[in-house]
Amino acid sequence: MKHRVRALLLTAVLLVTGSALTTPPASAVIGGSKSTYGPWAVRMLVDGEPVCTGTAVSDQWILSASHCFYEQAKPIADKRISFRVGNLDMRKGTTVRPVRGKREGSAHADMLLIKVDPMKKVRPARLATTGFHRNQEVRQYGWGATCTGDENSCQSPVLKQSKLRVVRQNDPRCKGYTMPGGSDFCMEKVSGIPAGGDSGGPVMSIAPRGRETLLGVFNGSDREEVAQAGEISQELSWIRKVIRK
Repeated sequence: MKHRVRALLLTAVLLVTGSALTTPPASAVIGGSKSTYGPWAVRMLVDGEPVCTGTAVSDQWILSASHCFYEQAKPIADKRISFRVGNLDMRKGTTVRPVRGKREGSAHADMLLIKVDPMKKVRPARLATTGFHRNQEVRQYGWGATCTGDENSCQSPVLKQSKLRVVRQNDPRCKGYTMPGGSDFCMEKVSGIPAGGDSGGPVMSIAPRGRETLLGVFNGSDREEVAQAGEISQELSWIRKVIRK
């Protein structure tokens, strides 16, 4: 059985569980492509170093994976965190910082909402109100690793994407990734697979620009053929409650 691998950076900033095979660097994601669209995607940095991806769900709230905000099981201080927003090239994005003490993690999924300074000219993602269907193709977005060796050495400065297909939760390949009735769903590779640095990034429906919806929050993959994400529709009430605060 393949080891379960959370899509964290292999740095001292965050802890990676599992293992990764060494392969030559890919062009983007791991075998994916550069994105030409993604106004809701944001890049998370800790101490100025890129670590995860997130999604703007309002003009002041970012949704990402809870595990991105912990270092050796301890919360990362707000003052160490920043986000780059508003540009597909993170080097050209605007920097916004957390509002002190304004973050909340889900009790049921690997998701966390954090409030930041107002994000001007950033289009929040539309939230899915219903679930997905088996065999549905989706797109995952992130600035993460493009190789499975030293993932620090191959972080992408530009937003990239992979195409994945939703599979049944009890698919043998998903063992260790999802549990029947749980909040995570499993996906298989179509073109590209997300990796370290993509954690917390959006999994979107495939639709005309501006009509796509946020279906999930990516939180792990085996770097080869399967990935997992938390389902937005199951956490919709919690998300709406928090961003109204």
